[in-house]
Amino acid sequence: MEALGRQILVECYECNEEVLNDVSQIEAILLEATRASGASIISHKFHKFSPHGVSGMVVIAESHVAIHTWPEYAYAAVDIFTCGDTIDPWVIQEHLKLCFASRNTSAMEMKRGMFKVEEGQKLLFKPENAARFGE
Repeated sequence: MEALGRQILVECYECNEEVLNDVSQIEAILLEATRASGASIISHKFHKFSPHGVSGMVVIAESHVAIHTWPEYAYAAVDIFTCGDTIDPWVIQEHLKLCFASRNTSAMEMKRGMFKVEEGQKLLFKPENAARFGE
């Protein structure tokens, strides 16, 4: 079995509340972390909630990085989804952990899009033709 992608679910606790409530800082940190991983940024969008909290997403050629913050709980939830093997999603997680000053971080990795491939074949992440896998 081979996976199309890797998804890392990150929970950052005991973070700097001011950072988590600053949409400009969150945007800059996520873009910086994504670039540090070697991912190709396609677009991004962030939103500041009232009275507090930020949500945002960075769309990358390799998939996405999404965040939701709860500054009132010093907590951030992050979803890092990558496909292919050209970038290391753990680089993003480590960068966020440092920039948020998270004193307690947990993360779980899941393989996504599991397919059986014949021995000697490789699962293509961006097939040249539009045919579905296995046809």
